[in-house]
Amino acid sequence: MTDALSIRGLTKSFGGKAAVDDLTVTVRAGELYALLGPNGAGKTTTLRMVAGLLKPDAGEISVFGRDVLTDSAAAKQIIAWAPDEPMLYDRLTPLEYLEFVAGLWGVAPATAQAKAEELLKWLGLWDNRAERCEGFSRGMKQKTALAGALIHDPQLLILDEPLTGLDAAVARQVKDLLLQRVKDGASVILTTHILEVAERMADRIGIIQNGRLVAQGTLDELRARTGEGRATLEDLFLELTGAEA
Repeated sequence: MTDALSIRGLTKSFGGKAAVDDLTVTVRAGELYALLGPNGAGKTTTLRMVAGLLKPDAGEISVFGRDVLTDSAAAKQIIAWAPDEPMLYDRLTPLEYLEFVAGLWGVAPATAQAKAEELLKWLGLWDNRAERCEGFSRGMKQKTALAGALIHDPQLLILDEPLTGLDAAVARQVKDLLLQRVKDGASVILTTHILEVAERMADRIGIIQNGRLVAQGTLDELRARTGEGRATLEDLFLELTGAEA
C-alpha cells in the first residue's frame, strides 16, 4: 500500500541555520500521526513544506505517490492544510465561506451544500451558519477553518496545533471529527503541545529536535526503545529530547 506521506532527507535553513535537517518521516495510509518536538524543533516548517507553502532546500516529499515538489497541483488536490491561526474571510458566514472554498476546489455546488451542512452540524455550527465569522470566538473560527479544510474530502489532513486555545467542549468536537475521518479512511499528521492528546489519539508518534527525527513509532515502540515499559508519553518525550521536567 502506498504511504499517505513520505518525507525523505528534508532540509530547510533560514539565515544559515537549519530549521529542518535531513528529516525522514513516513505516515501510513489510514493513520493519525503526531509530530512532536520542543518549541523551535522544526514542526511547523516541516508541515508548511508538506503543504507546498514553503520550498525545501533539499529532500523529497510525496503524498500518496504524488510528488509535492514537481507535481504540486495534483498533490494539493488531495491534502488539506490548517494552520494554528484560523484564516477566514470574516465578513462571510460559515456557509458562505464553505461554499467559496468548495468552489476553489471545483466541488459541485450540490455536493458542496450537502457537505457544508454535514460539517457544520457535526461541529455544532449549523445554528450559526448565517452569522458573519467576524463575531465568532476563536473556537468557532477554528471549527469553521477546519470545516473549510475538509470540504473537498482530502485524503491527507495537515494540522498545525489544531487544539490550541480551544475549550474542552470544542476540543472534544475537533478530536471526534479527526478520529472519524481516520476511521473513514483519511490520514492525519498533526502537531500538538498537548502530549496527552497525542498519547490517546495517535497511531504513531514522531519526535523531532533541532530539525532531526530522534524517535518514531507507536507508544509501545517508544517505550521499548527507552526501556520504560509503563512510561507516559510525557516521560518519554522528556527523556528523548533531554528536556527537564
